Amino acid sequence: MTFKVTHNTENPLKRIHRLAIPATIAGVAEPFLSLTDTAIVGNIPIQGAQALAAAGIVGSFLSMLVWVLGQTQSAISALVSQYLGKDNLDGIKALPMQAMYVNVSISLLVLVISMIFKTEIFTLMNASGPLLEMCEQYFSIRIWGFPLTLFTFGVFGVFRGLQNTLWPMAVALTGAFLNVGLDFILVYGIEGFIEPMFLEGAAWASLIAQVVMAVFALSLLFLKTDFPLIVKGPIHPELKNIIGMSANLFVRSLALNTALILSVREATAMGTTFIGAHTILLNLWLFSAFFIEGYGTAGNSIGGKLLGAKNYILLWELAKKWPFLVL
Repeated sequence: MTFKVTHNTENPLKRIHRLAIPATIAGVAEPFLSLTDTAIVGNIPIQGAQALAAAGIVGSFLSMLVWVLGQTQSAISALVSQYLGKDNLDGIKALPMQAMYVNVSISLLVLVISMIFKTEIFTLMNASGPLLEMCEQYFSIRIWGFPLTLFTFGVFGVFRGLQNTLWPMAVALTGAFLNVGLDFILVYGIEGFIEPMFLEGAAWASLIAQVVMAVFALSLLFLKTDFPLIVKGPIHPELKNIIGMSANLFVRSLALNTALILSVREATAMGTTFIGAHTILLNLWLFSAFFIEGYGTAGNSIGGKLLGAKNYILLWELAKKWPFLVL
């Protein structure tokens, strides 16, 4: 099944809500998942407080990696939407997979380096003793989902560029519900069938959910669009723009996440109870941030399409009124 280009004449100020609501649901699925993980891990009967602290420390570090390197999603969305506006999707077919190949390759390098220096990383975040051991155990499983998440986000960028936020929502909700179900099964176990795995079970639940999400997203890309699933040459001329936009967003995200990591480090130094409380509050803050981000996603997609179509009048109207739509 091929995605069809439709020339929708509806006012984008009205259409933005229809795109933003599914995007918001998809966005809050991840922090909702983290909140659920926090509740489940925090109630582990053996060393529950330390398990919650370890999950918070590792989760903060992984979130930093995803936020910093996951900005390719927005760049892909912007360019795909522009080519959609030009009615020239054939001209950009090779680009998304090339961009995702670069991003995932970088993520694999980061994975290897972080696995080698994981003890040093979490020591710098003030983890020590049993807490450090739990961080390393949890991280050694969770980190393998990092490249999968970046790939999934790249596919989301393609879908959003096509003005479709329903597919990312479907993928995100599938992963969220699967993760929650697996959390209960693997963390607490099923008497007579599965032994409780506690913190390790939470890590495996997240990894399995990330694998399913990546496969689901890849399947939708194959079945619903004409974008190729393999990297094809030559290098697309827009790849330079992708890297440039991602680099600008990289600096912004790095600055924010450095502040968040430092806050985690200080909370860890204060003790297990404090890092546990910090984890809960940080997840609530992230939930709110991702909720608002749904409108940013919609604005990115619609604005790119209007720019590609050279519809500068509606683009200017969107730019002026978009903040009031969010509020």
